[in-house]
Amino acid sequence: MSDVRSRVTVHGLSTAVSATPVRPGKTYPLSVLDHAMGTHHLRLVVYYRTGPSDPTSPIKWEKLKESLSEVLSYYPAITGRVRRDEDGNWEVKCTDAGVRVLEATVQGSLDEWLRSAHASEEKDLTYWEEMPEDPYIWSPFYIQINEFEEGGIAIGLTCAHMYADPTCATLLIKAWSDVHRNTSIVYHPFFHPPGLRGRNPPDTDTTSVKYYEAKSKTLSQPNPNVKMSTATFRFSDSMIKKLLSEIQPNSPNATPFDALAALFWSSVVRAKVLGHDQTHKLSICIDFRKLLHAPLPNGFFGNALHFSTVSCDVAKMEEGGLGSTSEIIHSHVSGIKEEEYWSVIDWFEAEKDEEGKFRPPFQMYGPELTCANMQHMFTYTTMFEKDMKPVHVAYHVGNVEGEGLILVLPSPEDGLGRTVTITLPEDQTVKLCKDEAILRLEPTMLFGGKQ
Repeated sequence: MSDVRSRVTVHGLSTAVSATPVRPGKTYPLSVLDHAMGTHHLRLVVYYRTGPSDPTSPIKWEKLKESLSEVLSYYPAITGRVRRDEDGNWEVKCTDAGVRVLEATVQGSLDEWLRSAHASEEKDLTYWEEMPEDPYIWSPFYIQINEFEEGGIAIGLTCAHMYADPTCATLLIKAWSDVHRNTSIVYHPFFHPPGLRGRNPPDTDTTSVKYYEAKSKTLSQPNPNVKMSTATFRFSDSMIKKLLSEIQPNSPNATPFDALAALFWSSVVRAKVLGHDQTHKLSICIDFRKLLHAPLPNGFFGNALHFSTVSCDVAKMEEGGLGSTSEIIHSHVSGIKEEEYWSVIDWFEAEKDEEGKFRPPFQMYGPELTCANMQHMFTYTTMFEKDMKPVHVAYHVGNVEGEGLILVLPSPEDGLGRTVTITLPEDQTVKLCKDEAILRLEPTMLFGGKQ
């Protein structure tokens, strides 16, 4: 760990405030789904090959800070602080308290970092503090700007998941890059928590509600003897096409997510020490903004994630092969009806106590193995200067417990290329990094190692 810390040196801490003062008295209530994500936080790191101190780089420190202050004018909830409302639920008092910004330098070059860094080192490119009992001065968002001494920059963002889901975090970085280039914000933020409010009368008799009820009753009991580790696999467009072609007879309409979820789920099952239970469950997380009959805008700010579960026994996995497992996932995801999303919101509303306070949050990513579909993210369009695309974007979810998490993400390569980041028990991560079914697709390996 000492070697890790020596590569990232933080030498500056400041507060970025919006260029336009917030209207006094403005508040922003967190939605029912926001409250549900209270146990987690997000980390996002975006890497570029050029940095502010590079004489040839168009990115300069002062302009970065100016554009950040300007974009924060569009996000009054981000610069505020959380507090309890009269019902005991979280709301944001929109103030000019601002966002904490750290400046850091990293030894070596960006390319060297991507070749050699471990997951624990990548955490040093971000900063996070869990919400204290009294969050009066707590900043829900932190930005860390890391410059590599031999060229390159990494922008790290951390935030409370109850504020924002991965799409929202991406939205903020994207808007910042748009403002930095003096162009219009492509996905303008849309703050409207009532857009995901429970209905009257409610419907809580659905498969999803039964799943959430069961999840809420599962006690979170992290095993201190189980070390989690993270690794990232980047698959090329040609290899994803090869994979889809191979499973096409059994899963003709499979998406890259279906295929990769099946591939890694099957690999995790093989990596486990199997007991008497030969049936394995996979929790699937999807963003439903665009899956509603009346879709939410891309810029909808808040959590719009839905969790569901699919199961398969080991014998069927082995007998049907990857194509069969992919079809199980595809049929499940494509078969989720809009009513399932709304019924979960209804259920959370119905779980309020007599005073109107939402129930305490519970583990959403876990305890069963969870696979999140994030392949829709537009992070590789976050260009602070024209044609300067990120070379890599990393997403991580904090406080993942239980069997682990699989994230299916976009890739810097155009087409069907995808990136998969796993957070699993260390022994399973080691096995997946050597799994022949994965390695035959010739992935580029990044950030292997302990949490």
